[in-house]
Amino acid sequence: MNFEFMQGIQDAFLAYFAAYPVLVGLGYFVVFALVTALCLPGAAALMLLGGASFGLAWGSVLATLASTTGASLTMLAARHLMRERVETRWASRLLTLNQGLQRHGLLYLLSLRLLPLVPFVPLNLASGLTRLPFWRFFWVSALGMLPGTALYVYAGTHVHRLAELPDWWAASGLAGFFK
Repeated sequence: MNFEFMQGIQDAFLAYFAAYPVLVGLGYFVVFALVTALCLPGAAALMLLGGASFGLAWGSVLATLASTTGASLTMLAARHLMRERVETRWASRLLTLNQGLQRHGLLYLLSLRLLPLVPFVPLNLASGLTRLPFWRFFWVSALGMLPGTALYVYAGTHVHRLAELPDWWAASGLAGFFK
């Protein structure tokens, strides 16, 4: 696969997006939320795609809401469908999470989202076994994931510049990339 082919795909996607912006945005949201909810790899690529396709502002909003929705679905599945299995597997981490939430409240969850000390999936699963209300989990997660998501989306707004890679080795090319 070469850059011209990829550029052609992006151009076709952008034309489709121009014709059907709500449908494309909704499709992106649903795919991203499902990938996140099912704990599948690909979130980083989807954030880059969001930046390349929707720009920084809309890409950040869509990616953050979609990943938060997926994380919340995982949390609800742990709470209502997989409680025994998750409690058995992550009992010690669950104890730590519950103690942190009791001592520091929502700032504890916010700090875990801002500084990814605990991997994303185990945090979503463990949160389902806490007494944390759904909507608090949702908005704190969205707030905590927004900065990291925005960085990936911002990088995605520059994906089109990858075609310039052969010119990087020239000093002027490398300097121009960081303008």
